Amino acid sequence: MKHKLICFKSPAHHDILMFGAVAEELLALMGLSGRVPSALAAEDIPAARAQLVAGLAQPSVVASTSSHEASQENEDETPAVPLARRAIPLLALLDKAYARQTHVLWEAVA
Repeated sequence: MKHKLICFKSPAHHDILMFGAVAEELLALMGLSGRVPSALAAEDIPAARAQLVAGLAQPSVVASTSSHEASQENEDETPAVPLARRAIPLLALLDKAYARQTHVLWEAVA
């Protein structure tokens, strides 16, 4: 099921709200099912974060973002935000949650 908005939460960080498609893509890059709602235990954060960083560096992800940006620029002159940039707040949340040894959860926003 596609969600319009997904909120990532952790006791270690403020909530992060993302468009559903972006959040689901980032969850997939972390090697997660993309199921919403769901959670990540503190001990699973380093592996998920490493997969996310590696996934964002893949040429196919970078190329996909670049081609999407180009098509967006031609359509409405508003440049798209690269997926790697959209991941920055989530990476910060993962880092803080791991540092405090706490969980991360995400859920759809009504």
